[in-house]
Amino acid sequence: MNIAYSVICKVPRDSIKYTGRGVGIAFLDTGIFPHKDFKDPFNRIVAFKDFVNHRRQIYDDNGHGTHIAGISSGNGISLDGKYTGIAPESHLIIGKVLDYEGNGSIPSVLDGIRWVIENKDLYKTRILNISVGTKVGDPVEEDSILVQGVNEAWDSGLVVIVAAGNNGPKPMSVTAPGISRKVITVGSSDDNKCIKINGGNMCNYSGRGPTRDCIIKPDIVAPGSNIMSCHHKKVLGQYTYTYRSGTSMATPIVSGAMALLLEKYPDMKNREVKLKLKDSCDNLNRPKSQQGWGQLNLQKLLL
Repeated sequence: MNIAYSVICKVPRDSIKYTGRGVGIAFLDTGIFPHKDFKDPFNRIVAFKDFVNHRRQIYDDNGHGTHIAGISSGNGISLDGKYTGIAPESHLIIGKVLDYEGNGSIPSVLDGIRWVIENKDLYKTRILNISVGTKVGDPVEEDSILVQGVNEAWDSGLVVIVAAGNNGPKPMSVTAPGISRKVITVGSSDDNKCIKINGGNMCNYSGRGPTRDCIIKPDIVAPGSNIMSCHHKKVLGQYTYTYRSGTSMATPIVSGAMALLLEKYPDMKNREVKLKLKDSCDNLNRPKSQQGWGQLNLQKLLL
């Protein structure tokens, strides 16, 4: 795919003035649907840029990105708080790098990463969520350009949270860029459940380490099976919710937790955040290649 650089596509100017206490989380995914849970009582979608179709309006023609954002940042207002995200005061910076089928190119993801880095001060971005990974058979060496891209984001000061992928349970099945030794890679803690992904039934799907460079991955696990979050379409005129599964869903749980941590300790650097996360996990007594440090414990994290 030939990537054309387009102007930054923003939501209405008044939303850029959002100055709430919530932390900025950037998502590189299929876009976002302007669900009520992101826009009421005020708009928390502060920026949108389309690297696929180069449209200006906010949209999500797949649903994956909306679901991801809802897990971390939805305020649940559409159903009286029943399905509230982890960090409902966070604001969102959205880069659409995947198409209507959920597919994308490495150049578009890299362009999205650069855009997030270049605008992180403008949008007060602290966290980058990438629930995207290479397919089986793609290069997954640590020196790949995709890994270099997320490393650059980490080196810029962002807390980078990446999915481990759904290619488990074989060893070395964590997808790039989750093999980066710098970023926080998230697997599913409940992948023993059989779930449907891409129309097929899968069990023990969460990507396992180690990487080809013998790095222990994932770093952490969180629930990823049958997670309820925002739907990218209205049903009978109503904002609704839907289930999805995968390490993509576990990843924004950790991103939301990181947002809460940075709300409480805004001066923490990304390395300090990573160490705090490591020290607060619950050991599930599974192999490190499956659980990493263990399962996220939000209560311990925020002590």
